[in-house]
Amino acid sequence: MIVVADSGSTKCDWLLVDEKGTPLFEKQRTKGLNPAILVRKKLKSTISKNKIMADHRELATHVYFYGAGCGTEKPATMLTEVLQDYFPNAIIDVKEDTYAAAYASVGAEMAPAVICILGTGSNCSFFNGKTLDQRVTSLGYAVMDDASGNYFGRRLLRDYYFSLMPENLRVSFSERYDLSSDVIKSNLYKQPNPNAYLASFAEFMFLNKESAYIENLIKSGIREFTTTMIYQFKEYLGKHPVHFAGSIAFFAQDEIREVAKEMGFTVGVFERRPIEGLIRYHVKQLNKAKN
Repeated sequence: MIVVADSGSTKCDWLLVDEKGTPLFEKQRTKGLNPAILVRKKLKSTISKNKIMADHRELATHVYFYGAGCGTEKPATMLTEVLQDYFPNAIIDVKEDTYAAAYASVGAEMAPAVICILGTGSNCSFFNGKTLDQRVTSLGYAVMDDASGNYFGRRLLRDYYFSLMPENLRVSFSERYDLSSDVIKSNLYKQPNPNAYLASFAEFMFLNKESAYIENLIKSGIREFTTTMIYQFKEYLGKHPVHFAGSIAFFAQDEIREVAKEMGFTVGVFERRPIEGLIRYHVKQLNKAKN
């Protein structure tokens, strides 16, 4: 049994398939497993809550895990150890989520491209067909993550509290969410996963895209991400496409295309959830290794 996981900070999707790529069960979902944020005990308990995987964990021969927070050695090593303990008979391979976006978006051709992730967090790398070149070390949601869900959630909260949001949207925003300062501060400073909490507000943008305020908010975030991240790879922008993965990118396709024309890069494909493409990639790689 092959296990493929695609994890952000908010949620983690799991597919369990046979050697031909045929799903053995429906897609499973757990809370996100970000080892840069969660401690070992929390990682293990989150996985253990899924009954399907608990009942079949000893059948796994390969586990391919792609996730936020897996781009640095210490968190990735900790998660690898947790997975190895949980899937005792499997070969464990943990990579950062940008590889998932790369493998899913470039397909079997493995053509070079700039790969962007805009989900709960954000990231950008250049994929040369084999490896990733990542030129910015992420300092996490509090400092970086431009144009991510938590970035836009933070912007919306600030604009609401500073009264910079149009009044009709302020009313809608306050009706949809509990915006009391005590609740917000508790979630940001006392509860786990404050980045996912911030990202939960981003949905409001896509429910109100007809607003000029929202359109400008999305575009300003994409421009900032282009300047800080995509422009790290300026030498490739005229030669290779820029692919996007993640829910924020998926729902902001129109704005991304407009900013792309404005700032000089070519948009490639959008992958909301890369996990199906990952299955195809790994099944093909395993079959190659056998032949």
